[in-house]
Amino acid sequence: MVGFIITIVVLSISLWLVSLLPIGVEVDSPGKALLGGAVIGILTGLTHFIPGGLRSFGAVISFGLIPFIVSVIIFGLAAKLIEGFRLRNPLSAVIGAVALGLVNWALTTVLTTVGLLPAS
Repeated sequence: MVGFIITIVVLSISLWLVSLLPIGVEVDSPGKALLGGAVIGILTGLTHFIPGGLRSFGAVISFGLIPFIVSVIIFGLAAKLIEGFRLRNPLSAVIGAVALGLVNWALTTVLTTVGLLPAS
């Protein structure tokens, strides 16, 4: 449970940083970013109910396109569900999902290197 909470906080910080970029992702407040990070984390966690072999097969066959589309859908769905989290257009969902993945990866790497996050 602690790992999930840490993941949500890191994801929320990443979402807040993505909203500062001029890519069409708008988050009204850090509280909305926390809620958005929680929704994205929960929706992403729900995708793990799909058996790993099936997820891997789909990723390999589609050259990574299926996981990418799922990430974009999750990002857009979170924006629809959260009142203060908006996307200017559908392209913002695509760019925002990519930016969120990159910022979250960089932030997680830095925090793991510094020792604030356990190595996975």
